[in-house]
Amino acid sequence: MTVAAPPIARLTNFINGQWNDSHSSEWRDVVNPATGETLASVPMGDAADVNAAVEAAAAAFPEWRRTPPEDRIQPLFKLKMLLEEHIDDIARIITTENGKTFAEAKAEMRRAIENVEVACGIPIMMQGYNLEDVARGIDEIMIRQPLGVVAAIVPFNFPGMIAFWYLPYAIATGNTFILKPSERVPLTMRCVYELLEKIGLPKGVVNLANGGKTAVDALIDHPKVRAISFVGSTPVARYIYARSAEKGKRCQCQGGAKNHVIVLPDADMPMATQIISDSAFGCAGQRCLAVSVAVTIGEAQKTFRDSIADAASTLKVGNGLQDGVQMGPVITPQSKQRIESLIAAGEKQGARVLLDGRNTKIPKHESGNFVKPTILDDVPATSELADTEIFGPVLSLIHADDLDQALNFLGRSAYGNQASLFTSSGSAARRFRYEAPAGNIGINIGVAAPMAYFPFSGWKNSFFGDLHGQGRDAIEFYTDKKVVVERWAKEQSRKF
Repeated sequence: MTVAAPPIARLTNFINGQWNDSHSSEWRDVVNPATGETLASVPMGDAADVNAAVEAAAAAFPEWRRTPPEDRIQPLFKLKMLLEEHIDDIARIITTENGKTFAEAKAEMRRAIENVEVACGIPIMMQGYNLEDVARGIDEIMIRQPLGVVAAIVPFNFPGMIAFWYLPYAIATGNTFILKPSERVPLTMRCVYELLEKIGLPKGVVNLANGGKTAVDALIDHPKVRAISFVGSTPVARYIYARSAEKGKRCQCQGGAKNHVIVLPDADMPMATQIISDSAFGCAGQRCLAVSVAVTIGEAQKTFRDSIADAASTLKVGNGLQDGVQMGPVITPQSKQRIESLIAAGEKQGARVLLDGRNTKIPKHESGNFVKPTILDDVPATSELADTEIFGPVLSLIHADDLDQALNFLGRSAYGNQASLFTSSGSAARRFRYEAPAGNIGINIGVAAPMAYFPFSGWKNSFFGDLHGQGRDAIEFYTDKKVVVERWAKEQSRKF
């Protein structure tokens, strides 16, 4: 399966229902990570671009918020249909600019569509509540109202899905929306916004502003932007959260991760091996729910170590658009260099390289950013790899004497995005679910990604904020609660 480079030389912004040239003088190449081919040029954005998007969204808000919820969701039904019809086309674009396999890209878009489906339930989910006679003749009502202009800043690793943690909920609840896609992978959202043009939304309800840090800061600082959503690394999440809070904005910032899986001796080892391999090496390890550290207990140390090494060594690495490829490249040459330097650091600090994916060259794709699956055994607890988010296809193996020691190890981690356990024991599973210090928990699950009607959780340095993306949390985040207390005096002149 192959795909031609998209016929877009210089990308534009989508503002007030139209595609507009950027004011920016700085541009960046969008590069296929498997081939090194330049796909397009994206503007790095400036305050003028962001201001135009915000003003368009602000102008559209008064009428959009007065649109009945039942009418606001009708375009989302059309969007779902269009996404279904074009899922293969979008998936190919994701693979071309991100590198993940076509199957992974298509699965990503399936999750995006699920969020559109859930947001279509806004007429029910956005309802408030009331109580008569809180005092004699006095009633009290809680209603939800949209915030106004809201913005989302999304990462490179899921070019299609993560924007949909926010966009459908934001507009269904009556807000107007601005998206700032990753400058590394802007083509996917270009395609999605071309579909958004066709669903009947009023001008200004959805906008797209390309750019980098300058555009991000302009969104945060603009007084008409009420809320900021972000997914990315922990240092940037902390920065955006702090700057947004200083400006008095509502914010939700998903950060990085260092996800652990505990493998007990009673685990179904073939199943555990396959699932953990998919988690650690799927999407080239570039997802915030990828297993990064496997903590083996007892005899699982040897059985799991041998089986995971065998499984990882057979994975076919290459261009994600080619049949049979199971893992694609990492996003940039800089990412490849960073990942390989961390592998070297782990080896220097005492880890044994069980499977080495460094210096990978794929025939006919010598310019690609490929790192094959890598497994490091006996990683010391003092090694920087024990705490550093590698964000690549690297699995570290650590041994623990028992579940107590393994849970203590998890508790020392600065991150809390996901933790998983593989076992046949219901008692161990219940204890793990109860005590594991992470927001997304997997029991015999390698990627504990919540469905769209549950929040995408995260604890500690993996999340900054109170309300997460997706589900009921999305409704809470994108609405203000207003409490109305009413008393009506009797009209003496009338008899009813």
